[in-house]
Parts: sequence; structure tokens; C-alpha cells
Amino acid sequence: MNFESLVNHISAIQNTLQAQAAHSVNLALTSRNWLMGCYIVEFEQNGEDRAAYGEQLLKKLEKQLNTKGLNERRFREFRRLYLAYPQLKDEVLHYVMSGSEIRHTPSAEFIAPIRHTPSSELQLIDKQNNELTLSPEKVFNKLPYSHLKSISQLDNPTKRAFYEFEAIRGCWSFRELERQINSLYYERSGLSKNKEILSALVQQQATQLQPADVINTPLTLEFLGLNERALVTENDLEQAILDNLQKFLLEMGHGFCFEARQKRILIDEDYFFADLVFYHRILKCHIIVELKIDKFHHEYASQLNMYLNYFKAEVMQADDNPPIGILLCTEKGDTLVRYATAGLDPNIFVQKYKVQLPSEEEIKDFISRGI
Repeated sequence: MNFESLVNHISAIQNTLQAQAAHSVNLALTSRNWLMGCYIVEFEQNGEDRAAYGEQLLKKLEKQLNTKGLNERRFREFRRLYLAYPQLKDEVLHYVMSGSEIRHTPSAEFIAPIRHTPSSELQLIDKQNNELTLSPEKVFNKLPYSHLKSISQLDNPTKRAFYEFEAIRGCWSFRELERQINSLYYERSGLSKNKEILSALVQQQATQLQPADVINTPLTLEFLGLNERALVTENDLEQAILDNLQKFLLEMGHGFCFEARQKRILIDEDYFFADLVFYHRILKCHIIVELKIDKFHHEYASQLNMYLNYFKAEVMQADDNPPIGILLCTEKGDTLVRYATAGLDPNIFVQKYKVQLPSEEEIKDFISRGI
């Protein structure tokens, strides 16, 4: 075995076992969420004391459990997952009952709430409704929970099956799946005269799923109980600023108090991350700093404006002033900035930064020439 073979073998082991780990975590996450949805639906339909909880069931459940990642919104997701995919019953139960931790759970007690689940024998076609479906085994084993969560929001079963099939065939990432749903790929396919060419083009341009995409998601990390800092990948610019935080604060001006890095923001069902958040003790307001490693683009201003609106509605206290947004880019065109920020929050400021400052000799020479 030569050195190149050694590198190839180690690389193959890393990739293979990382993929297996991601797959195992995903199956556990899907199983947990499906089962919770099942229990919630069963209680809502047959619970002896369900009337006492009524519409406040999920809120009271969140309060009683008091577990990070298990809240009212999540419970609604789980319930929707179960209602959209009742056919996953056998796959979920087989996975859970084969686990070492739950192997000794009394099976009758454990399965009892699931006995009313509709039949899971659907394979390719539900002849009664003439609706296409994929086999439960493929759906359970091939699609991460993030994908199932997104697809379960679609009301049309045939539409769900379409995106299931395309996502599995193309090994789509979650962002790719979301992009295709938002671009109305299903509807475009129905209108297209040559569906095969459209499908081939979409798959050719699609971003594929990687093991890290499954592991490094807010849902997975909440499930595993990992630190929120693991939710994002640190970029060099942000790390450099934080490594020199004192100098950075002096450069920004007096009164800045560092509050958060990669501040996680949940809007609807999507996560966003504000790069740096400060509170200014003199201005009495939050200051959100977004760092971009390229020149200014108009969508950057829109993103920062969204963060400001979120802070106004969800974070700002009664005695606070409205938040301020600072966008740092490598280059900016004044005209584009003016057009892009017109009509947005007036507290958005776009500034240009330099990756590397001039040397001391260059500064001395500049001063000498100025004198």
C-alpha cells in the first residue's frame, strides 16, 4: 500500500461512517417526532380528559415538559407529520423497538396508542383515490426529517409524492428542496410538454445533500442536546473580529456591549443568524452587525432590514430605542446602496471595510506626502 492508497482508504472510511452516523441520527429524529405526533393525535381523539385541555393542549404540554426544542410550534409540526405520513407506522415501530434502550418496553403498552393508525400497505398507488405514493420504507430511510417536515406542509398527496421522488432521486439538500417547492417545480412540471428534459435540467443544477447537512442543522442539534455554537460554521472574518474584539469595539466607538454571536432568529419555520449583536448603553438600543465577504448586494440590505423588524417586535424593551443595523462589505457602490435602502429602515448603515490595513511604512509615507 502506497501513501496515496492510505489517504484514499482513510478518506473513504471517514465519508462512509459519517454518512452512517448522519443516517442513524436522522432515523431517530424522524421516529421521535412521528411518535410524538401520533400520541398527540391519539390523545386529541380518544384522551379521557382531552376536553379539559382543549385548544391549549400543546401550550400546556410545552410547559409541563419544559424541554428545549419541544414547544408548541414543534408539536404542531409533529402532529402534521403524523397526519401526512400515517403509513410510516411499521417503519417507525420497527426502528424504535429494535433500539437497545427501548427494547424492553412492554410492547402492548407501547403500541396501544397506535392501533388506530390507517393501514401502511400503500406502495406505489392508492387505487381508491388514484393518488401516487412512495413506499413507506423509501420515505422513512431516504428522506431526512427536515425534508419530511417541509413536504408534510403540502396538502396534495400527489404533490408530496412528486417532491419525495425528486428529492430522493436527486439526493437534494433541504435548501434545494425548499427552493424547488418555492419555484413551483411541481406546477411547472405539470405544464411542461417535456417533463423528462425539465427534470433532468433541475437535477443537473440541484445542490446535493451531504452528511454534514443532516448533522449540522438546528433540528438535529436540538435533538442531540448540543451547544448552539455548533449550529453555524465560523467564517474567518467573524473569527478575526472576535479575536480582536477590544480593538473592534474601539474602532466602532464608545458604548458598545457585546451581546451575541450568530444570534439565532426563528421566523415562521426558518432559522436565520445575525452575525454580531451589540447593545449600546448610551444610545440604549441593539446594534446588529452583518459581515459579508464580498461586495454589497441589494438582498443584504433586505436581510438586515428583516432582522431590525424582528428585534423591534420580539426583543426591544419599552424603554429601548429602535435597533440599528450595520452592514460591512468589502466594496459598495453608493448609488446601488441608495436605491437598495430607499424605503427601508433609516437605521441601516452600509460601510466598507478593508481586509488588511496599510502597513506602518505606508501610513508614514502617506502622512509625509500630505505634509
